Parts: sequence; C-alpha cells; structure tokens
Amino acid sequence: MRLAQTTDAASLACLINTAFQVESFFIDGDRICEEEVQGLLCRGSFLIMEDDRGLAGCVYIEIQSERGYLGLLSVCPSRQQQGTGRMLMAAAEDLARRAGCRFMDLRVVNLRTELPSFYRRLGYEETGVEPFPGDVLTKLPCHFVVMTKALI
Repeated sequence: MRLAQTTDAASLACLINTAFQVESFFIDGDRICEEEVQGLLCRGSFLIMEDDRGLAGCVYIEIQSERGYLGLLSVCPSRQQQGTGRMLMAAAEDLARRAGCRFMDLRVVNLRTELPSFYRRLGYEETGVEPFPGDVLTKLPCHFVVMTKALI
C-alpha cells in the first residue's frame, strides 16, 4: 500500500470508473476523469493497494481539522470479497488518526443499499443526509447518506 502520486491519476480514474460501473442503474457515464483525480490530489490523498497484477483498490482521504473525509473506495471487481476494501478503510482511518482526526466522515448514495451495512460493520453510524449534486443527471431520485466513525 502506498500514497498515490500525480502520475497515478489516469490509472486511478480507470480503476474508480470500473469499480463504480455498479451505479449505472441510476447514473450514466464515468464517475470521475483524470483531471478530477488531479484536483483531488491537490486537496487530499489517495491510498493505493497494488501488486504485480496492478491496482487492486484505492480510497481517497481528505483531512479537515479534527475530521477526516473518506470517499471513492474502489476495489477492482475481480478482487472484491477478498478483504481489500477493509484493508484500505483501516489504512485510511490510521492515516487520519495520525493526522489528528477524531472522526471520519463518508457519504454513500441511498440507492446503494448494500453500502450502509458494510460501513456499519466497520463502526460507522448514519448521522444525516445531504442532497445529491444538482448538476449530476440521474435516472432515479437520490441523496447521500452521511456516516461517521469516532477514531479515538
């Protein structure tokens, strides 16, 4: 596992878009482009898990004072159900904890009904809702579910 470099942006965009194809039932198109990954790298960090077969997964972390934000947890579909997501989550939480964060926040789309239970098993609790971005066209109405975990 390592922190991503700007040279990883294209590979990260590809991995994220592949992992997020599961959302095609409510949204068309790619989840992210290389330029958006570059922008995120200016504000936060991506942790990458890779091996001799390439990228297995990634997660985005942004430190915001005593709160960390985690997003874009992405695992190559052929490598899912092998603990990669859990390892990335643990590493992201450790990174935030070392940076002084007391809490980790994340958002999931309410239509991804399998996700809240995954995050609950990792210690996250639902703490609210937020609107889905108005500039993103969706096939179904949706919103974000905000989840938080105390890191201390």
